[in-house]
Amino acid sequence: MPKLSKRLETIASLVPFGARVCDIGTDHGYLSIELAKSGNAHRVISTDINEKPLLRAKENISLAKVEGIELRLCDGLAGISSQEVDTVVIAGMGGEVISGILERGADVAENNDKTFILQPTTSPEFLRDFLCKKGYYIISETPIFENGKLYSIMHCKFYGEAKCYEPYFSYIGKIKPDSEEGRLYIAKQYKRCYNCQLALENIKEKQAEYNYYKSVAAKLQEILETVKE
Repeated sequence: MPKLSKRLETIASLVPFGARVCDIGTDHGYLSIELAKSGNAHRVISTDINEKPLLRAKENISLAKVEGIELRLCDGLAGISSQEVDTVVIAGMGGEVISGILERGADVAENNDKTFILQPTTSPEFLRDFLCKKGYYIISETPIFENGKLYSIMHCKFYGEAKCYEPYFSYIGKIKPDSEEGRLYIAKQYKRCYNCQLALENIKEKQAEYNYYKSVAAKLQEILETVKE
């Protein structure tokens, strides 16, 4: 099995010892194999919506000679009972897709004090908004720079109480500028919001949106400038 990427290594490190894990969208099964091989997970259910990735995962599991991994063909948390797992990993999908999986699987996700490790590839602000509105609490976020792209790995719990945050939270969540990856992530979101601000500045009917992006960009700039002090 190839060496785990930094992204998958970080995800694996966030899985509680002895966890019963559901690895949604397992693809090649590399994360599931690492969790089973290291002994960090007591049990792993690896799911995918398509049969081909599960066949690849099955082959890789056989080559790795590991036990304790069960493969299931299903859509997200469909076909998973709440009592089977206490940790849910959803990585390598868009923020909207991850939100949809949690929404459709609410009867499983919002039950029995589960740990969630989420890594969106796109639209992380959409996912953060969804989590806050639905009563998930983001405990921490780990920024990762890999293959020229910036990602955030979110460690969450469901508490059932909706939270309201300042608008900038949608863009950086719990990421702090105390590492190079953190500064790069915040700087990327600052540039994005600043460019939106510039694009809307002279459009009269878009002044509400202009003011929104202006305030978010100003806050992100302020956070970045604390590093220089």
